[in-house]
Amino acid sequence: MTKGTLFIVSAPSGAGKSSLIDALLKRFNLDDSLRLSISHTTRAMRPGETDHVSYHFVDKAEFEKLIERNAFYEYAKVFDNYYGTSREIVEQWLNEGKDVLLDIDWQGARQIREQTPGTKGIFIIPPSLEELNRRLVSRGTDSKEVIEGRMNKAMNEISHYNEYDYVIVNDDFEESLLTMRSIILANRAKTQKQTAQVKSLFNLD
Repeated sequence: MTKGTLFIVSAPSGAGKSSLIDALLKRFNLDDSLRLSISHTTRAMRPGETDHVSYHFVDKAEFEKLIERNAFYEYAKVFDNYYGTSREIVEQWLNEGKDVLLDIDWQGARQIREQTPGTKGIFIIPPSLEELNRRLVSRGTDSKEVIEGRMNKAMNEISHYNEYDYVIVNDDFEESLLTMRSIILANRAKTQKQTAQVKSLFNLD
C-alpha cells in the first residue's frame, strides 16, 4: 500500500481556510481517502463545539503526559492553553494510505516539515487586505480591537507564504476549492505514488 501524504494548510484568520477544508471533505471525499487531523487542546469547550470533532479536549495533566510520551508532531502553549497535533493518529492514517490535512500555523508547519519528509504545504491568502478586513468585520463576532490585532497578525503570517509548496488566493471560493482538490489529486498521480499499481497492472518488475 502506498503511504498517504501529509498536507499542511495554513492561512491568516479570515482567509477562508476552514470553509475550504470543510467543503473539500463534504463534497470531494466520498471514498474517505482524505482525513482532517483534530488537534488536542486544554482549553475549555465552547458552545457549539463537540469533543473529538472540534478538538480532543483534555486536561493539562493529560496533555503533559502526552508531551512526555512524544505523542505530538508539534505543540504550543497559547494564552495558558496547550494545543497539539497527534503523531499516533496521523501516522496511522498515513500508513493506511489516507492523505491527511493539518490545519496549523506556519510555526507548527516548520516543526512538522523537519520531522516528516514529503509533507506538502498549502497557504491560503485573501485577495487583498481590504477584503480580509471586510470579511473579519462581516463576521460580527469580534471587537474593533480584536480585528485590528488579527489584521496586524495577518501581515506577519502572509510573509511566510514562500515556505509553502502551493499558494491559493481565495478570491472566488469555488475556484479556490477546485484548486485545492486539484493539488491533492495531482500529488496522488505522481509517478512514485503510482509505481506499485502500474507494476501490478502490467506485471512489471
